Amino acid sequence: MPQRLQILYNTVIVPKLQKELGYTNIHQVPRLEKIVVNRGLGDASQNAKALESSIAEISAITGQRPVITRAKKAIASFKIRKGMPVGLMVTLRRERMYAFLDRLINIALPRIRDFRGVSPKSFDGRGNYTLGIREQLIFPEINYDSVDQIRGMDISIVTTAETDEEGRALLKEFGMPFAS
Repeated sequence: MPQRLQILYNTVIVPKLQKELGYTNIHQVPRLEKIVVNRGLGDASQNAKALESSIAEISAITGQRPVITRAKKAIASFKIRKGMPVGLMVTLRRERMYAFLDRLINIALPRIRDFRGVSPKSFDGRGNYTLGIREQLIFPEINYDSVDQIRGMDISIVTTAETDEEGRALLKEFGMPFAS
């Protein structure tokens, strides 16, 4: 079933961006490709309970079970051996991607204390946007009482835009609250 933002994209955003950016073909208009939610575990590599709670939190937030990322090589100063879990990652596509972006923009980001908008400078030069979130409590799916430790996460929004300006225009149309 198509999500609200997916319908908005197809009916309103594509014609508007096509006109604004001067494209002749609708397939030239930038679109969302995927959203990657990533969390580095840090101290949780030694703590199995923290790993389990992180998996449960990311699953609740995204609606998809995360993949455990493991260390590629040993780093003695960080007490990490090869193959130890060092993070979690979820790649969202299609309906889940649009549902997550909708919740992120309209519910989670406004719940951040002293929120003045997300940085417009966090583009990578190819139209992809990454933002870091300091605490998982901004998502309504997370129960405050069940949280053992406040942990953040990184959210990367990958688009087919070729420049940062195209990516910014696309995300602005979706309602991303950029700081002015």
